[in-house]
Amino acid sequence: MTTLGTADAAPGEVATGRLEVGETRDGSPIGLPVAVVNGVEPGDTLYVQAVSDGDELNGVGVVSRVVPRLDPAELSGTVLFVGIVNYHAFQIAEHRNPIDDRKLNRTYPGDENGTSSERITHATFQAARRADLILDLHQGSTSRMIDETRVRCGSRHRLHRECLRLAKTFDCGYILDQKGPDGQLARAGPDEGIPTIDPELGGSVGWDESSIQRGVGGVFNVLRGYGYLDGEVEPGPQIRAKGFDQYGSPSGGLVHFEAELGDEVDAGDTLFRVTDPFGTPKARVTADSTGVFWRTRRLPQVATGEYVCSVGTDIDTY
Repeated sequence: MTTLGTADAAPGEVATGRLEVGETRDGSPIGLPVAVVNGVEPGDTLYVQAVSDGDELNGVGVVSRVVPRLDPAELSGTVLFVGIVNYHAFQIAEHRNPIDDRKLNRTYPGDENGTSSERITHATFQAARRADLILDLHQGSTSRMIDETRVRCGSRHRLHRECLRLAKTFDCGYILDQKGPDGQLARAGPDEGIPTIDPELGGSVGWDESSIQRGVGGVFNVLRGYGYLDGEVEPGPQIRAKGFDQYGSPSGGLVHFEAELGDEVDAGDTLFRVTDPFGTPKARVTADSTGVFWRTRRLPQVATGEYVCSVGTDIDTY
């Protein structure tokens, strides 16, 4: 029997339930939706979670499509799912947990006696620690972004190679290989000896079906590539960025992009122009170095200094 919260699954079974992480302001219990898919054959454990940022919904789109397709009769090992991690932010479609105004994915490994976010991350991290591999499904919030996978442990970490292998197997086509901030699950997992990646499945308001399908394919790539399911995986070459340049606007106005997401740009290439409401040019911003046009703001209007776009730099093929 494998248990996660109230979900109990014997070999060959699928179970859903709730993982209690505290109470709401009226004293009602808070339970995160969880699922256990327990294969008929023994094997490793994969942990998958989504929506640690409350407006990043493509991950739960992936989970909602993967779980019904997983047949425990064909599975070796176990897959644990937490479908929605940031309970409070999800309810109001906001990025941060409104109870403690924290970005939940900066609080791992958590604290069972801490703030709301720390208690949630403690509970989910205890589940993740049981696994041999961790997938933490994200997206570029509500901005526009390519589908990519992030390796956040840093190049000097003892699990760096294993995390890169996991990212390549997931096969989004792009990898950001850059040490992440403290408190990310993709940092805490490798510190526990568990290869962990942070797939960033595009960026959208609500769901984006193409990014969801890319994520579904990635999860099944991992399941096949690591022996949970039969089948061969031959991931293609990944474009890897080891740096990330962000660009703000030098003036207020309306942004007009000269590059498309995924374009390769050279130093000096125009990334975007800024005009006034009547089309009069106000500014032109160029790339500082060679890279891939990675992410942009969604709305065209900007104030002076406001974020506009990002370029992945220090590019190679992995």
